[in-house]
Amino acid sequence: MVYPATEIIEPGVVKHVYGNKFTLGEPDRGRSDRVIKLSEALQAGGLKAPVVPEIRNGFWLKLWGNLCFNPISALTRATLDVVATDPGTRALSRAMMVEAQHAGARIGVHFRVDVERRINGAASVGAHRTSMLQDLERGRPLEIDALLTAVQELGRMVDPETPHIDSVLALVQQMGRVAGVCPTFPEPTPDDESPEISVD
Repeated sequence: MVYPATEIIEPGVVKHVYGNKFTLGEPDRGRSDRVIKLSEALQAGGLKAPVVPEIRNGFWLKLWGNLCFNPISALTRATLDVVATDPGTRALSRAMMVEAQHAGARIGVHFRVDVERRINGAASVGAHRTSMLQDLERGRPLEIDALLTAVQELGRMVDPETPHIDSVLALVQQMGRVAGVCPTFPEPTPDDESPEISVD
């Protein structure tokens, strides 16, 4: 799980903005030889590389912020510190995170920090342009499905409503279509129904 905030300045040139932590873990929650050796190699290079048993919780902790900060920054063109501190976008971020937390909790995800601490952590990164904002500015495909659609679909599977996530997803999809950086989806009709999703 990669935490550093970076920015592509030009092809082959990456600016490191913040962070040096690479959390590692095995899907089966074990401490294999390979994950320990990788951790040791990364630490020998001066990086933080803890091995944790519940790597999925860590993925959710990162996704928790990315699902709101990335699209909001792309929609507003604001940097991470602004999104996380402006009263309006902070409140929207919080509402999206609460919805995601309810969905995640239904499948056994444990969030080791609360919403406010997660938002404050993002604010402390400073004037960083999120990866979605960078992609938009450079005309690259946006990671909409990985950051938003997947959480929306999970919410539908486990029943919590996600009205704020739904609204921001619709806005960022529209923005992506207009900018030509995401697939063109067919417009929904009143008769359209959400597909049934099996949880088996």
